[in-house]
Amino acid sequence: MRCYEIASANGIGGLVLNERDHSTPGPGEVLVQVCASSINYRDLMMIEDPVPRGVRYPTIPNSDAAGDVIAVGSGVTAVKVGDRVATCFFQRWDSGTITSDGMNSALGGALDGVLAEQVILGEKGVIRFPDHLSYNEAATLPCAALTAWHALVEFADVQPGETVLLLGTGGVSMFALQFACMLGARPIVISSNDGKLERARSMGAVGLINYQTTPEWQDKVVELTDGVGVDVVVEVGGAGTLERSVAATRVAGRIALIGVLAGGTMNPTMMMRKSIRLQGIYVGSHEMFKRMNEAISTHQLSPVIDQTFPFADAPSAYYAMQRAEHLGKLVVTF
Repeated sequence: MRCYEIASANGIGGLVLNERDHSTPGPGEVLVQVCASSINYRDLMMIEDPVPRGVRYPTIPNSDAAGDVIAVGSGVTAVKVGDRVATCFFQRWDSGTITSDGMNSALGGALDGVLAEQVILGEKGVIRFPDHLSYNEAATLPCAALTAWHALVEFADVQPGETVLLLGTGGVSMFALQFACMLGARPIVISSNDGKLERARSMGAVGLINYQTTPEWQDKVVELTDGVGVDVVVEVGGAGTLERSVAATRVAGRIALIGVLAGGTMNPTMMMRKSIRLQGIYVGSHEMFKRMNEAISTHQLSPVIDQTFPFADAPSAYYAMQRAEHLGKLVVTF
């Protein structure tokens, strides 16, 4: 069974294509033949900077994949051989709030990931995906889609007519754009690329801001909302953009804090003065995934895929993530 491994701190160039023995699923486990795996920024960070993240050598990268169940261990009832499934980012977060044990069950970090021809996972560590989706599309759901769903639906409870601010056009932001439109909300998108902004407009964005030409973009957001500010922010930048996001948010608004793309520090005073509700979002549970899949199926939503890469050329997908020129998701196909 071929797989890629993080075998050193040498970054993308240090990824090793290796052979591992085929395994048999034990009690409560399933064996999945992987058909596609998508790349998240978190996967790139694990490869580029493994030591402070506690990555052991060797570790298979990536959390997100889709494929076919080809064998099941004893006692498995949630799925059966032949089911098309996506992986769950956390293997031990079934429902409710996250626990320390659940946090220690992330694929491609604490546990081996899924950039492999076959993977063994827990029966609640996989989930059937909507019938209308391809394997490539389903492979984009476990991290980016579920994070966006958790932010807008499970946390912010976005209502029709509310305004949602989305930072950038990566995987989480594009899913958030689709979900916001699905919920009847009004998305505003910021990006440094006018072409990407026009693509966001075609997908339903009602406000577009180029943060290169409008560096004080928070003021423009307030202007676009008649001086009030947005109801919800999907904040993927982190401390480097959070102060601007707070300034762009209405009194008693909500901010879903997701990313660490921008460095910096943040003074929480204004957040307190505006009574803003801030929630850290780290993917989601199996039950959230199930609810999201039902909505995706009902609305026949199709994920946005920018590029696909063959398994033999998987490192190129990480270099593409590094360049940050994509809109939506990058997928490795098997």
